Order: sequence, then C-alpha cells, then structure tokens
Amino acid sequence: MTKRRQLLLVLTVFLLTLSAAAADDWSQFRGPNGSGVSDNARLPVEFGPDKNVVWKTPLPPGHSSPVLTADRIYLTAYEGNGANQKLLVISLERATGKLLWQREIPKARKQELHKSNSPASPSPATDGQNVYAFFTDFGLLSFDRDGKERWRLPLGPFNNPFGMGASPILANDLLLLNCDSESDSFFLAVEQNTGKVRWRLARPDATRGFSTPILFQPAKGGLQVLVAGSLRLSAYDVATGKEIWFIRGLTWQIKPTPVVGRDTLYILGWAGGADPGQQEEIPSFAETLKKFDADKDRKISPEELGDPRIKKAWLDFDLDRDGLLNERDWQAYQARRSVQNGLLAYRLERQKEMRGDVTESHFLWKYQKALPNTPSPLFYQDAVYLLKEGGILTALHPKTGEVLKQGRLREAPGDYYSSPVGADGKLYTISEEGKVTVLKAGGEWEILATNVLGDSCHATPAIAGGRIYLRTHGMLYCFGQSAALETATQKN
Repeated sequence: MTKRRQLLLVLTVFLLTLSAAAADDWSQFRGPNGSGVSDNARLPVEFGPDKNVVWKTPLPPGHSSPVLTADRIYLTAYEGNGANQKLLVISLERATGKLLWQREIPKARKQELHKSNSPASPSPATDGQNVYAFFTDFGLLSFDRDGKERWRLPLGPFNNPFGMGASPILANDLLLLNCDSESDSFFLAVEQNTGKVRWRLARPDATRGFSTPILFQPAKGGLQVLVAGSLRLSAYDVATGKEIWFIRGLTWQIKPTPVVGRDTLYILGWAGGADPGQQEEIPSFAETLKKFDADKDRKISPEELGDPRIKKAWLDFDLDRDGLLNERDWQAYQARRSVQNGLLAYRLERQKEMRGDVTESHFLWKYQKALPNTPSPLFYQDAVYLLKEGGILTALHPKTGEVLKQGRLREAPGDYYSSPVGADGKLYTISEEGKVTVLKAGGEWEILATNVLGDSCHATPAIAGGRIYLRTHGMLYCFGQSAALETATQKN
C-alpha cells in the first residue's frame, strides 16, 4: 500500500470515527422518544455473521433491546433456569463490543411468563452515563457507568400472567415506568438520581398491558407523558402525575408503543377476540347476579356460572385471582367483548390546550386490517408502517389511513416481536428466526436484501453513529458499511 493511499484510508477512518462520535445516541427502547427513527446515513444493506461486521460479542439471552451512549452499550439478560436463574445488567464498550462489566441482580421471585416473554424483556434506559433497568422479578435499579450500584427500588410481585414488558423512560429528572397488570396497575415516577418515588398513580381500570410510554411537549404548559393501556390512552403531567387529557376506544390489551409523526398520534392495539365482527353484548353485572348468584354474596363462582367459555378460561376473567368474579372482573369482560382492534390516528394540538376527553374532537381515522400483535408502528418518510406476523408489511398514508402498499417479506415470513426501525431512507425488520429484511422506505417500499443471522431474535435494533446494533438470543452484532475499510486499515 502506498503512503498516499494509507494516509487517505487513515483520514477516512478518522472522519468516520469523528462522525460517529457526534452522532445521536439511542438511549431508550426504540430510540428518540420511542420513534424507531434515526437521521443516520451510510447504513449497510447487506450484512451477516461474517459480512460487514464491525464487531460481535456473545451474550447471555434476553429479549431487551440495546441502548447506547457515546461510548457505552447497556443491556439486560439472564442466565440459567429455575431457582438458580440470574438476572444481569451488562455494559459493553461501544467502539469494540468489549465486555466492561456485568452485574447480577437479586432475584426475589419467579413469576409466571408467557412463552414469548423472558425474565429480561423490558429494555433499559440511559441518561448518557448511568443505566436504569427494570425486571419483572425484582423491580427498578440503577448503576453508574463503572457498574457501581446507585440505588434500587424493589417492586411487585405483579399480577400479569404474561410477565411485564413496558420499558422505563427518562423525562426531565424523573424515571417513568408503566406497570399495568390484571389488578393493582400503577404508573410510577422515580427521581433518577436517588430512586425516591416522586409520585405513584393508581390505574384501577387498566388490566394487563405492555406498552412503553412516550413524551409530548405542548407549546404551553409542562411536559406530558402518553400512556396507552386497556381501553384508554392517558396524557399525564410529568411533574405531578395529573391526567390532562385522554382518548377512549382502545382495545383491551396494548403491546405496541404509540408513535408521533407531524403532530399526529398513532396508537396500535390488537388483542384476541376483538377484531371487527367478534363483538357481543354482555348483560350487566346486576342482571348476571340476579340470574346466577345463588348464595347472594354479590359474586359469581365457577359453580354458579353456566357459561362454559368463562369456566374454561377462568383465570382470564378472575382478574384478582380470588376464585370469584366481582363487578370489576365482569366490567372488564364486558369491555373485552365490546371493543375493537385498530390503528387509531389522532390530531395532537401543540399550540392549543388539550383537556379532558378528546376521543371525538381529535379523531382522524382508523385502520383495522392486517394488524400486528406486538411490533410497534413506524412513522418514517411520509408513511406509517405496520409489520404483522407472517411478514406482512403495510404502508399507510399518514393523513388518511389509505393503504399505499401491502405485501409479504418473501424470504422472512415468520413471527415478529421486534419493531421496525427507519434510517438512511431504509427500513429494517427482524423476524423471530433472525432474518433481517432491509427495504427502501416509502409508500411503494421495495425489498433491498434479506440477511440471515442464524439465531432467534426478539430485540429491536438500535442505530447510532452510522452503525446498526442487532441483538439475537446469543450475540450482539455491530454492523456498518465501513467495516471492511476499518479492518483493512487495522491490518496495515
């Protein structure tokens, strides 16, 4: 290699490194405000275990997604099973993937989990230095950049038959966490430097939920946090926890995170038995008591109730697990049988105050076909994208909900838990079996490549510094277009 070419290579790598250092961080689940969008450029189209790899690091399993600072990566994980299972918070060097530290979290219990969940599903959050992590089997805790514990806040146990899934987020000086369960649901604000509870808001009408909150800043007034849960999205004042405005009509179980695009709020919810046409009118609790309450205790036992559907799935109806159906249990059942799944679009007012019930006044449109179960919607480059099981990708017009294009990701038709992300004019999607489809973004999206990682994946990608970070069940990869260039420079 000539000195001139070597100098050009070194200069190129230096500029790339400088650009990466100045790039945005990806500090929470789905990056900036949960949007799944980055303004990064020069991201790779084709990559794999041995192609365009900047580095790769073996890791214990976990469904949580990586979060990034300028020089750190934080993740959660677990090791082992049963009584010997360990919960872990992990820090890696962002430039090299080198393991910096690993901390074991005391496991207070082992709660019930759905087969598609894991003991390390909620993603951590970072303020650029410290990391904040939440575990179903422990609660909240924080470590500094060197792995020293700053504080801990045990929470639970939680009455959620699937396990918890919402991730914590940071707002001003607070750490916010949504803990929706079949009973005793609450929303929590914790001082990020001390772990002291600033406020805790009961959510008595919320049942199981998994949606991570997002933030909204109107032109006047304080910062708001938007929480999508059973039947309702609520906007709370971050400073006080007071509900400012709300939207009714959501389905009864929410997994995806809402997204904002150009002052429009998109809320996606799909739950079993709530597709259009599956609704039925359920008699009131008073009528039901009159018909079935033989012992007159104002509750319904399995023996008193004659409906075989409810007997067969009793734990789905007996929310507080006391062996009887009370009025709250029955009202939740009524709601489940009356609501409909859908992607809802609502106008957000930044210049005018939004107060109270805005369900009708701010409604724009609803879309109810080919809805995902878990992946969050993506607003990117004048389209709203939905990614359904089977690899069905739908692009919608953001102002009308009109279908711009719908098709199947031909080489990746499996299940999807990871949410799509957008950057560099591209979409990145990952199936559960670890097939990454890269697409040209737009209403007429096109498949550019399908990359096979060869390992299962539930985590959502992180993007920063011209790199894309992908976590499988056994590995964390850093991919970049300049990987081959950097390798060549290191050899010379």
